[in-house]
Amino acid sequence: MHKPLPFLVLLTAMYSAGLIGLNIPQITHLFQWLTPFNLLASLAILLYFHQQWNRSFIIFCVVTFLAGFSIEILGVKTGIIFGEYQYETTLGYKVLEVPPMIGVNWLLLVYCVGSSFCRTSQPIYIKVLYGALVMTLFDFLVEPVAIRLNMWSWKGANPPVDNYIAWFIVSAVLLTLFHSMKFRKDNPIALWLLVLQICFFGIQNFID
Repeated sequence: MHKPLPFLVLLTAMYSAGLIGLNIPQITHLFQWLTPFNLLASLAILLYFHQQWNRSFIIFCVVTFLAGFSIEILGVKTGIIFGEYQYETTLGYKVLEVPPMIGVNWLLLVYCVGSSFCRTSQPIYIKVLYGALVMTLFDFLVEPVAIRLNMWSWKGANPPVDNYIAWFIVSAVLLTLFHSMKFRKDNPIALWLLVLQICFFGIQNFID
């Protein structure tokens, strides 16, 4: 098993640099451009420490990425699922008006949250309930920052309640998949990466 400490330090440095760079007007654009690379690097490090690469895990990764990406396409096209919104430029290249990075983000969050609850002795439905609640609260934290950083924008000034209801439901479905499929779920990076993201967006809210 690889030692996680150097990677924990690297992740902390990455998110700290982003926190600083995104709030210096002269270099904000550069750090917005780097956002997709930060997401990909975070996922790569997380998966590097995954301990059981079997068929079930690969299916989970593919289904979660595609489900997250597809539900966002439906959301953007219909305005029904999450409310009326559109993706801007920060998350990079778009397919059908949605950046594939949002699928990466869904996979990253579901894995981190699911892994963080995997060692509890509670039944799956409790893990799913708590995990979906954490993900919904996390989205509540993300929204004002994402709007300010030009990740996406809403037709109204703020996201509607529909957005949070849909986030909870989609999160619950994907977390059910995570906990139900047969692969090893503990990961020494997952909880730390989740905490880093919460701290990153939490501090950005105070700065904003």
